[in-house]
Amino acid sequence: MRLAMETSPQLKLVSLVLLLASFSHAIAAATPSLLEEQAGALLAWKATIRSPPAQLQSWGSNITWPCTWYGIKCGKNQAGHQEVMITEISLRGLRLRAALESLNFTALHTLTSIRLPYNQIRGPFPPTLASSLPNLRHLMLAGNKIFGEIPRQIKHLESLVGLNLSKNHLSGPIPSELSYLKKLAKLDFSNNHLTGPIPKNLWNCTQLTILYLWDNQLSGSIPQELSYLVNLELLDLGTNKLTGSISNTFGNLTKLTALYLDGNWFSGHVPREIGTLLDLRYLQFYDNNLSGPLPPELCAGGMLKRLIAFDNNLNGPLPSSLVNCRSLERVRLERNQIEGDISEMGVYPNLVYMDMTSNNLFGQLSYHWGECHNLTMLRISNNNLTGEIPSSMGQLSQLGWLDLSSNKLEGELPSALGNLKNLFNLSLGDNLLHGSIPLEIGALSNIELLDLSSNNLDGLIQNSIEHCLKLRLLKLNHNNFGGNIPPELGLLRSLHDLLDLSDNSFTGAIPSQLSDLIMLDTLNLSHNKLNGSIPPSFQSMESLTSIDVSYNELEGLVPDSNLFQGAPMQRFMHNKMLCGVVKGLPPCSSANQSRGERKRYKILVLAIVPALLSLVLAVMTLMFWHERKKTNATNDDKVTKEKVFSIWGFDGANVFMQIVEATNNFSEMHCIGTGGYGSVYKARLPTCEIFAVKRIHVIEDEHCENETMFNREIEALVQIRHRNIVKLFGYCSSNQSRFLIYEYMERGDLAKTLKDNERATELDWTRRIHIVLDVVHALAYMHHDCSSPIVHRDITSNNILLDYEFRACISDFGTAKILDLYGWNLTRLAGTKGYLAPELAYTENVTEKCDVYSFGVLVLELFMGSHPGDLLSSLSLATTNNELCLQDLLDSRLVLPDAGISRDIHRMLTVAVRCLEPSPSRRPTARHVDDELSTIKACEDHVDYLHAGITFPAL
Repeated sequence: MRLAMETSPQLKLVSLVLLLASFSHAIAAATPSLLEEQAGALLAWKATIRSPPAQLQSWGSNITWPCTWYGIKCGKNQAGHQEVMITEISLRGLRLRAALESLNFTALHTLTSIRLPYNQIRGPFPPTLASSLPNLRHLMLAGNKIFGEIPRQIKHLESLVGLNLSKNHLSGPIPSELSYLKKLAKLDFSNNHLTGPIPKNLWNCTQLTILYLWDNQLSGSIPQELSYLVNLELLDLGTNKLTGSISNTFGNLTKLTALYLDGNWFSGHVPREIGTLLDLRYLQFYDNNLSGPLPPELCAGGMLKRLIAFDNNLNGPLPSSLVNCRSLERVRLERNQIEGDISEMGVYPNLVYMDMTSNNLFGQLSYHWGECHNLTMLRISNNNLTGEIPSSMGQLSQLGWLDLSSNKLEGELPSALGNLKNLFNLSLGDNLLHGSIPLEIGALSNIELLDLSSNNLDGLIQNSIEHCLKLRLLKLNHNNFGGNIPPELGLLRSLHDLLDLSDNSFTGAIPSQLSDLIMLDTLNLSHNKLNGSIPPSFQSMESLTSIDVSYNELEGLVPDSNLFQGAPMQRFMHNKMLCGVVKGLPPCSSANQSRGERKRYKILVLAIVPALLSLVLAVMTLMFWHERKKTNATNDDKVTKEKVFSIWGFDGANVFMQIVEATNNFSEMHCIGTGGYGSVYKARLPTCEIFAVKRIHVIEDEHCENETMFNREIEALVQIRHRNIVKLFGYCSSNQSRFLIYEYMERGDLAKTLKDNERATELDWTRRIHIVLDVVHALAYMHHDCSSPIVHRDITSNNILLDYEFRACISDFGTAKILDLYGWNLTRLAGTKGYLAPELAYTENVTEKCDVYSFGVLVLELFMGSHPGDLLSSLSLATTNNELCLQDLLDSRLVLPDAGISRDIHRMLTVAVRCLEPSPSRRPTARHVDDELSTIKACEDHVDYLHAGITFPAL
């Protein structure tokens, strides 16, 4: 009994302990774990995301264990506890339409890494992000829509190692509180709208290895305190409004491998100390106001790959260290005043691009240039070079551009230049070269621009260049060439910009074959010894905007066309006896013609009798042929009351019969395509010529409409000649048959090419880029270079044809309209759904901007590989602009493009989406688009364009 009484308090204590233990366990069971709380925070954020991507379907599958969710990683508490928690969120390029403000960072305070680049995250940078994440080491928010200022609370992210806020819409100053981030190694604020100076106290971030502030609106000078960042390897301050001089303290940054200061307002000298940076590989300070010499010890470490310093006021000598810098890959020093002897230059085994145009360089070209086997461009024009062009340059198999113009080079043209099969631009004008053009130059099958003007070249030009069928510009003016102008020049059908043969000693008549240059813009034959008359066929050169035949011995009638009627009289002066439509020339009256009247009378008498006999014979032959055809033809194929039949440059009736026979009277086996108002047939004539023949459907209910479209297509195409517009060779119109005869495009239309996987992969990125350029060249010509603008109204992939070499041509002008420049252009709705401009839903007034919109859709289709209808529909639901990652827009059937191609595609798509603006007034013109796309040049940047965003307007 006593024992029981003594143990009673102990039993009570044990019971109490057990009770407390069970109570605490019950509480623990009722309270969610930290991991579950964090999972709840992520699900709450997901609920705010508009149209979450498929990758986030895993979110919510197991709320007690979110560590397996897409883009989520977990770890254990760093303080030694074993509790698991979320440490990383990584959702790159998912187009997330979200706001950071909606994410509960307090619950996610264990995060060490947030990686959300290249999405569509909008809104300001939330201060709670900075103040709630003491363990955050990596914050990557590049390529989003974050706006406003960077909050000063960012100073609380003291564990931060990497901070990337590039490609957003941040504004205001760079906060000085960044100086608290002592562990920061990588800082990227590039491509924003930041203003104000660079904070001096950034020097406190002594661990920085990368500092990118380029493409902002920063002002003031570079703080000298940046020289304390001795661990810096990459520094980019380009494209800002920075002023002042570049401090010589940059020499303290001994670990620098890349320094970019381009596109600012810097003045003064380039510090000599920059040349002492032994690890420097990339140096850019172009487009500033810098003067003085280049650092004499540039490339002292033998590592320099890229030197870009064009458009400054640099002078002084060319550094000898640069002359012998074998590591160089790209050099651009054009438009400065640099002096120096280049005779020892050329030993650059890695050099790809060099431009030293418009300086004060002298000396001779070394034979060592032949060892630069990777060289694609060499431009040293407008200097004082002497000596001969070394034949070793014929070994540069990759060379595409050689410009040595405006120097004092002498000697003959090396025949070895004919080995440069990739050369498309050869500019040697304004030198002292002599001799004839080597026959080997005719082997340059890819040459497009050839300038040999203002030299002392002589001899004949026959058999030298007529095989260069891709020539767009040919300048042989101001030389001593003689003999006749070769008729074979008429074979250079790609000549577009200029043919200049002026100021030579050409004799004889002007070849009528030059009228075959149907795309030529400017023709100059002045200051020669040409005789005879201007060929009447010149009046058919409708693309010609300028012709000069002054200072020759020409006589006779000037052809009657708009070109000659409006031409200045000065371009016909100092000839023997020209007369006609040119204002200022005498009329071709009987008095002017009296000297040859008797001779012409004799010729007339001698010719009239045979002509009459021939006419009678022809009439009898036609009557016989007509009766025979009338007897043998079936009713369905009977062609009566022929109204119009024209084949330019051919015997019309003969070609008509040949086409009917070649298509087996338009049988299905020869049909290669069928459209809304006609079918297209492939016709191979006995001459082995191949044409595409569009036969118009003859349907009673649609007869008037189809006839209108037929006539409209003829009306449009007879006015235009362009290498990227399908050629119309002729047409036939009768009561029961209408057809048009075009050039045959071997690869068919673009739509079928994109739909076929095998053919689509053959259409690589480079070819697609060229197709974009082909189409916009043609649109710019139609809209801006014709006497009256022509609007196609149906620019689609079905109406873009490709030839064997993937040249693109616009076809099918049945819906085209020639605009009235002085009034409204009201018309019925025409075009293809999915390509129609939005304003056509509420107006019947058609403008050139309708084609521009369709072009924007076409460019998207070309690079995506399919029509972007679904994409455009989803974007039309948005109320603000949208940004999509380039990689997500590309055709998945092709290998991803390299950096250079990605840059070109990104810029093309950036221009194309501007063509999709809902308001026509905000769309660019075709001319503006053409100029912008045609001047895309290789630039020295380091942007990851493949993951860069494309901003679409709110549709």
